[in-house]
Amino acid sequence: LRNMVPFVFLSVCTLLVFHFHFSHSRYFGLFYVALIIVIISYRLISRHLLEIYRKKGGNVRKVVLVGSHENMQELYHAMTDDPTSGYRVLGYFEDFPSDRYPQDVPYLGQPNEVSLFLEKHAGEINQLYCSLPSVRSAEIVPIINYCENHLVRFFSVPNVRNYLKRRMHFELLGNVPVLSIRCEPLESLENRIIKRAFDVVCSGLFLITVFPFVYIFFGIAIKLSSPGPVFFKQKRSGEDGREFWCYKFRSMKVNAQCDTLQATENDPRKTRIGEIMRKTSVDELPQFINVLKGDMSIVGPRPHMLKHTEEYSNLINKFMVRHFVKPGITGWAQVTGYRGETKELWQMEGRVQRDIWYI
Repeated sequence: LRNMVPFVFLSVCTLLVFHFHFSHSRYFGLFYVALIIVIISYRLISRHLLEIYRKKGGNVRKVVLVGSHENMQELYHAMTDDPTSGYRVLGYFEDFPSDRYPQDVPYLGQPNEVSLFLEKHAGEINQLYCSLPSVRSAEIVPIINYCENHLVRFFSVPNVRNYLKRRMHFELLGNVPVLSIRCEPLESLENRIIKRAFDVVCSGLFLITVFPFVYIFFGIAIKLSSPGPVFFKQKRSGEDGREFWCYKFRSMKVNAQCDTLQATENDPRKTRIGEIMRKTSVDELPQFINVLKGDMSIVGPRPHMLKHTEEYSNLINKFMVRHFVKPGITGWAQVTGYRGETKELWQMEGRVQRDIWYI
């Protein structure tokens, strides 16, 4: 779908730009719908047939393991628990027989015997996975050299699972391999451009159409409710921890605690119109100005006042991960029940978990 949608879009644009005339435009649309269905069906059927073939012993990659660390145990089960994976583990090498593998997995010898084993079974082994620590490079390098010269694919399994119990992502910086602990879609320039374009278009349209009428109506109501400005601005924590001025319709009487004390459900500082604006989230609408300026996005983790950022960063693990992206007017946490006042710490922890999931 990711490739088909741009293809269809470019095809239509090409036909329109060069004034190609086609009398049966309905069939043109049906063709692309049918094409998508055929491609999806082809992939599903191909995968199903491959699984059946592998269950019967075809398309099998014969594998040898070197080492028995915790990550190698998981690797073994990933290869063998599903008969359609296409792997057949012939055994493992380790300094001594290990009880970390099932008893029916053959112990093939010590790591310094790997090359002899591969030479004895030349042409039979397809892949070798090694988790020996880097301090044993004197043993690892000969294994790599033999594999490279005898058509055996060598894979290094870094021993990081003893302190990182999560999925990691591999990338290269120059020629140096690096493992990152999370993959963020917004690291992609393409995704950043799409998200920013969406923010600019939507916020711009809102600010020049609906917002002027909202501003006039609620601006008059705010002025009549209590003395003070129509807008309330407050410094909040943004992307990469940068501070920015966040705009809202003023929903409270002017007070000295606005930057230190969070609003509560029955807060006496709230005005009557402020109560209505907070319940309907109308007070947040000026943040479309922040979106257009680039301080915020329409969707993202809600920005917190500086005092709360300081407090919660010391109380909640990974709280600051929320600041890897621009804050939003609304977010995944807000639409899944973690909206408004946070009376208990677990509420903020739930919000942080959902914000990180969104990022």
